[in-house]
Amino acid sequence: MKSFGTGLLMLLIVAVFLMVWIAMPSQGVVVLAAVLGLWMALTRRGRQTWQVTRVGLSTVTQRLGSSSVVVVGIAGVVGVLVAMLAMSEGFAETLRATGNDRTAIVLRGGSQAELNSVLDRDSANVVIQAPGVKKGADGKPVASSELVVVANLPRKGEPDSDANVPIRGVSGDVWALRDQVKIVEGRRFTPGLRELIVGKGAKAQFAGLDVGKSLRLAGQTWTVVGTFESHDALESELWGDTQSVASAYRRGSSVASVTVLLDSAAAFDTFKASLAADPRLKVDVSTTHDYFSKQSEGLTKVLRIVGITVGIIMAIGAVFGALNTMFAAIQARAREIATLRAIGFRGVPVVVSVMLETMLLALLGGAIGAGLVWVVFNGYSASTLGANFSQVVFRFHVSGDLLWTGIKWALAIGFIGGLFPAVRAARLPVTTALREL
Repeated sequence: MKSFGTGLLMLLIVAVFLMVWIAMPSQGVVVLAAVLGLWMALTRRGRQTWQVTRVGLSTVTQRLGSSSVVVVGIAGVVGVLVAMLAMSEGFAETLRATGNDRTAIVLRGGSQAELNSVLDRDSANVVIQAPGVKKGADGKPVASSELVVVANLPRKGEPDSDANVPIRGVSGDVWALRDQVKIVEGRRFTPGLRELIVGKGAKAQFAGLDVGKSLRLAGQTWTVVGTFESHDALESELWGDTQSVASAYRRGSSVASVTVLLDSAAAFDTFKASLAADPRLKVDVSTTHDYFSKQSEGLTKVLRIVGITVGIIMAIGAVFGALNTMFAAIQARAREIATLRAIGFRGVPVVVSVMLETMLLALLGGAIGAGLVWVVFNGYSASTLGANFSQVVFRFHVSGDLLWTGIKWALAIGFIGGLFPAVRAARLPVTTALREL
């Protein structure tokens, strides 16, 4: 009954620790480490803890094989977790960077994305003339009626593997609307002609998109005349004139969306209210920042859930590895620990020293795993399906927050893996341990 109560208490301690640890900010961890350091430097039991810890660490090289199990296991957990979260963060960041609060996008009511939205020409003209839209130097509203279609192109290095690439038909005002888009090679397309400019991301992923190349789309021959960069999701697209794209894909005079430049971010409410009050329209209105951020939500959540789930499964294995390693270490040091207990060392220094040793090994593993992911994956270019089922090119983003998350996971695994062996070491009967060979 006493053993059951002890086990239940330790499980409760683990649960409370995890809840507090998850919510604790980095500043709290620094304060906690500082308090521990002061306790070890200024109190008798703290100094005893350091002495026991130093002895334990000095024998790590003698237990290199078993200690490396903890380090490598936790490095694997942290590496997988941080890599998955970096993928999620990179994808979301790419889409968030695509929009801003100074531009608004209008789609047919109930549409989830541009690919399944259709606006007739009359509705598009009403949107362009709405209050709140900024006028250019020529006195005309700055707006772009756009059409998005999807084509299949072979991936580079995989001639038999096609993937979807979005083709966006844009109006002449698109350069004022999206001033982050810069031509880095060649020139802009000529309105009315079957010419395309391609994003750097699409050019890196798909074959046949070099400047001067021709390709067949919708039974027509198109010429690539330029390459652009924008450092956002637009780099995954091919751009052409709206009318040329609509003609080739038999879309008539309809468009998928209308993007407008607002007088200011504060003008959005006026613009949205005017469209909502117009009985001729049934449309959804949002800032481009909100629209593209929403497009990333579904896949971002899936990637985070998968990453955390895989991390938890691997963490359970790492915890058992740490338990086995530390139980074996305590068994090997049983007489040493008993001798320290016999000459006056209390249970607290023994418990804390064993946990410190485990958490230091965990910290090393976490640092190795997080460091490898940062070196290998930070800025790594990849692609995945976006909301319109076409490829979105993005870069992994291993941020400082993600690295800290990985370190926190490592320390949590070390705490759990060291707690039970530490308590066993402190409760080991002195007389029994001293009789062991």
